[in-house]
Amino acid sequence: MAAFVYTALDDKGQQTIGTVAAENRGAALDQVYRLGLHPVRVEEREGRAEPVKAAAPAATGGRVSRADVETFTRGLSNLLAAGVPLSRSLQILSREAARPAAKAQWAAVYEDVVGGMPLADAMAKFPRSFPPVYVAMVRAGETGGFIDVVLSQIADFQSRDQELKGRVRAALIYPCVLAFIACGVLIFLMTFFIPRFSKIFEEFGSALPIMTRVVVGASQWITGYAPVFAVVLIMLFLVGRRALASETGRRAAEWLMFKTPGLGGIISMFAVVRFCRMLGTLLGSGVSLVAALRVAREAIGHQTLQDAVGKAIEEVQRGASLSRSLAACPQLFTASIAEMVSVAEESGRLDKELVRLATAYEVLLDRRLRMLVSLVEPALLFIMAAFVGTIVISMLLPVFTLQELIK
Repeated sequence: MAAFVYTALDDKGQQTIGTVAAENRGAALDQVYRLGLHPVRVEEREGRAEPVKAAAPAATGGRVSRADVETFTRGLSNLLAAGVPLSRSLQILSREAARPAAKAQWAAVYEDVVGGMPLADAMAKFPRSFPPVYVAMVRAGETGGFIDVVLSQIADFQSRDQELKGRVRAALIYPCVLAFIACGVLIFLMTFFIPRFSKIFEEFGSALPIMTRVVVGASQWITGYAPVFAVVLIMLFLVGRRALASETGRRAAEWLMFKTPGLGGIISMFAVVRFCRMLGTLLGSGVSLVAALRVAREAIGHQTLQDAVGKAIEEVQRGASLSRSLAACPQLFTASIAEMVSVAEESGRLDKELVRLATAYEVLLDRRLRMLVSLVEPALLFIMAAFVGTIVISMLLPVFTLQELIK
């Protein structure tokens, strides 16, 4: 009985290496499959057969950042476009990688490619660094013989996608910080300022103005039940987190966001921009329409909108045009988008038109984000001023009526 060394992937996409004893290579493959693994390479080893070893994940050095992946993608594209062979290009990039995690993964990809594995399959072993859309585009480039062009398109897409996400986050940072400060000020006033200030008016009792009595009572209630409030908030956070982890809770949260005035439209437009750019890039890379739609659907990021696009994919599979299928999702694709897609289909420029649409709607999204922030900022300031003003006035009213209270 011979010994066979195998390299395989587990269900999480991690590489494992082990040894099995079998009569031939086919029997060794069967044993690897029975272990719940997906064999990548099985080679006979000379010498005595050893017992099956526990599968251990391959050393990859940890998680690789998006910036490292983008640098790797653009560097590989430039080297291939300059005529450098793929194996040599991968070797150069793995040697020049600055971070240990990136160096380990690029070296693993290089070893697999040198061993005869297609580049797309080697990248698929690291789904955190190379998601399905990345692998699908690389596979299409390998099949069509324009891998350098595809990698350049991937790098451009990643750069624009990260830039768009960065603008959305930057637009939301100030309102979130303002809301956090407002909550902090209110908590300070209700738990520290009012209890000390209200001691001055304790002897006046019911003679205090009603606004003062209400604010002081609210402060005493909040201060007295502070531990209960803390426990309730922690429980609500844990319950909410668990609910969002479920499909039902996620759908409910998405429904609430879509129904929120202003926010719902921005979320839908953000999804349209990502979907159109992804689909246009995939089609331009030679991926078939149905396969590109399935991959681009995952880029939307919201289950409710993904379901709507899923129905459009079913229509395309039945033979319907893309424009007609997208028109059935009015919450994402307006009539004008469907019409432009229809014209692009007829002229054979669908990939370019989708990328152009994504760029145009990205500008519109940025404008709407600025408008939303410009409305939210004064609204938060007004609410904060109203609460603080009410508290301050309620504490000053007894001072203004001090003479009457003494009588």
